[in-house]
Amino acid sequence: MELTVLGSGSAMPVPDRAQAGYLLDDGDRSLLVDCGSGVLQRLAGTETGYEGVSTVLLTHHHLDHVSALLPLLKARWLAGAEHLEVVGPTGTKSLVDGLLDVHDYLDGRVDLAVREVSAARPFAAAGFDVAARETRHSMDGLAYRFSPPSSDTDPAAGPLALSGDTEAFAGMAAFADGSDLLVHDCSFPDGTDVSNHPNPAELGASLAGVDVDTLLLSHLYPHTGGREREMARSVREAGFDGEVDVASDGLRVEL
Repeated sequence: MELTVLGSGSAMPVPDRAQAGYLLDDGDRSLLVDCGSGVLQRLAGTETGYEGVSTVLLTHHHLDHVSALLPLLKARWLAGAEHLEVVGPTGTKSLVDGLLDVHDYLDGRVDLAVREVSAARPFAAAGFDVAARETRHSMDGLAYRFSPPSSDTDPAAGPLALSGDTEAFAGMAAFADGSDLLVHDCSFPDGTDVSNHPNPAELGASLAGVDVDTLLLSHLYPHTGGREREMARSVREAGFDGEVDVASDGLRVEL
């Protein structure tokens, strides 16, 4: 199973970071998690391409996580693809219906399926087994934990956890415990006055004593530019004792 960071950025664009998007691939199946602005171009540069992605899993519905959703639908239609599934938390159907009300010429161009999921029970997306938990953000959302297709691993113990947008808190740390890779929101450096996202010191403190091999800091606002090493150091100094990396667009991690 391989994770490719398509977009490590945020709602405030910078040249080298697209908005939120991650590609999960096992060689036979591909899953796109979030689909913000710029993600479609990054996806077009992968071997999978937008032609190879028939399922999108959304963490929540903020614009920087969904703005390329209909462009993806249109690109797949023009490329001759026949199907697209959109999976996400409560309200995903209303989101998609609203987008299609505005861009009604796209309605019916592909076989579009929309499915809403919750933290109540594990589910499958593009063949990957997924567990979810609620996040703490300005909008309701879900964090996800993934296991490879046809794996005997309990999804709640899968090797990959992805936070979406959330504050750092004990429940999220427990959800990620035992993972090989945790991709976590770390939008701003220490000293920034912000809510609904963690700074490095808060994130590191929340993960103290948690068994995570590698923490990947993502969803980075322009404020983090040039301070990436400082942020990684702050996470470690606050108590996290695993490896800390900072996401960049195009980064690929084997799991």
